[in-house]
Amino acid sequence: MSIEVFNRYEKKYRIKQDVYIELRKRLDAYMEADKHSKQGGFYTICNIYYDTDQNDLIRTSIEGKVYKEKLRLRSYGVVTSNSNVYLEIKKKYNKRVNKRRTTLKLAEAYEYVRTKQKPEANTYIGRQVLSEIDYFLHRMDLKPRVFLAYDRCALFGKEDKNFRVTFDRNIITRRYDVGLEYGVYGEKLLEDDEWIMEVKIDKSMPLWMTKILSELHIYPTSFSKYGTEYKKFLAKKKEESVEENVQVSA
Repeated sequence: MSIEVFNRYEKKYRIKQDVYIELRKRLDAYMEADKHSKQGGFYTICNIYYDTDQNDLIRTSIEGKVYKEKLRLRSYGVVTSNSNVYLEIKKKYNKRVNKRRTTLKLAEAYEYVRTKQKPEANTYIGRQVLSEIDYFLHRMDLKPRVFLAYDRCALFGKEDKNFRVTFDRNIITRRYDVGLEYGVYGEKLLEDDEWIMEVKIDKSMPLWMTKILSELHIYPTSFSKYGTEYKKFLAKKKEESVEENVQVSA
């Protein structure tokens, strides 16, 4: 069981295809692809977001509260019951993101969230992370609510390995067949020529990156994949409700 801890600031940008192409050209001098994005290619990340029946977690998130938290299960590509996946607890306080995750087998992760029977951890950090997740699971009645997947290209700084930039496209969501083993299908969240760029910073952004963003007129925006999906879900429910009322009136 491996444990990973991330503590950083994350800035998000919503950009078009032509801006992405020009930006990638400029970043080549300062950054290189991580192990998953060999030769600058993309890999697929699949997620299950857990929430209550009342969607308490995502509602708190989109309301702009100072403190936010999420629980998700993540895999790299489509997996089987015996594949390794990451159970992650993600917290955000005053714009700083803290993410702690542990590796489990898919079947083990499903069983843990369902039964709340905590698996064994062999290290102090492992026990600490699982205790945080366990407290979360017992505090709220969480269920698998949304499947969300996307293709990602990830870069890290040649000089500062902690400085990372990711580009996500082809964001797919669904509220049925919420499992990591079923495949990537569902509804698209954005237009085909739209990208989500995330800049992950430990302390401050490099000056060369600030200059590039300024020259290309790229500005940060507030964006949450799960939050955007939830807003579209609410809009669809409202539209369906209006249609039903019209049919009843007719």
